[in-house]
Amino acid sequence: MKFHTRFARLAVSSVLTAACATLAPMALAAQLDSDARTAIPHDVQQIIVVDYRAMQNSPAAMDLKSRILPPELKQLEQALKISGFNENHDVEELAFAAYRTSGGGDAVKIVGIAQGQFSLQDILATFKKNKVKATLYRTNKLYPMGASGMVVTFLNPTTMVFGSSDAIKPALDARDGIAPNLLTNQEMLGQMGGVDSEPLWSILDQKGTQYMMRGLLGEASQLTDYEQVKKRLLGSRYTMNFQNGVKFSLDVATPDTFTAATLSSVLNAAAMYKKVSGSATEKQAVDSTTIDSSAGELEVRFAASDSQFSSLLQSPLFQSVVR
Repeated sequence: MKFHTRFARLAVSSVLTAACATLAPMALAAQLDSDARTAIPHDVQQIIVVDYRAMQNSPAAMDLKSRILPPELKQLEQALKISGFNENHDVEELAFAAYRTSGGGDAVKIVGIAQGQFSLQDILATFKKNKVKATLYRTNKLYPMGASGMVVTFLNPTTMVFGSSDAIKPALDARDGIAPNLLTNQEMLGQMGGVDSEPLWSILDQKGTQYMMRGLLGEASQLTDYEQVKKRLLGSRYTMNFQNGVKFSLDVATPDTFTAATLSSVLNAAAMYKKVSGSATEKQAVDSTTIDSSAGELEVRFAASDSQFSSLLQSPLFQSVVR
């Protein structure tokens, strides 16, 4: 299975985890601080950020996440746990960034970024007690995370970066100014500005958007109309709000109103097909979804009660998405 498919499963798992969580009356925001942003390489394909505190509030949400989280990210989270961190209290926001390597093509690496109030003194004491020795990458100290093959480094007392050695080093190159970082990617920063006040959000570049839309459309992606417009997808962003039910918003940027309208028509046709051929739960999901276009953007909105969304998770439609 190609990496982009597995990373798409992360997006689904993040959305569903958050949707199942029980939050305090005031919504929380998952924002990346400046150090975290500089540790994301310029050629980032997708960023997903979730408020980790929200994820911890529901055993059902954590169980769901454990069942559908891609293997690569299960390794990252497991490595985080065995390294002496209390993820229930230390980690406040958790982000994953998929970025393309200098070789181009479809080669993508993942880096994880955790933000919170870390007790560095206690963590380093635990490392010392367990005889965990750091290696230097310039002035950055990389600590092995158990036998996982992952390493972690602290950018400051509130931000750490973790992942495989070959994924974390380009991130540190970006952070140290040796390579371009996210702050030089105006397109992705522009996408981020519209969503990063939400407790769960994601932004995708052009290639990431093409992958996502192909998965969303399913067989309809083979239609001639879609083949004509897919190269004109510029980027996308989505958010999830789970107060008073579940609300999902997806916006896909295109260069003009005609492209957005064509994509809306193709997606509506796919929805109508699913409404005719799907189960009662899937038909209800289609009825809860609106697809439109405005000012060069495709707009998809989904709203349902918690119980309706819970039923959808058990449907063949959901299983086909996360497979």
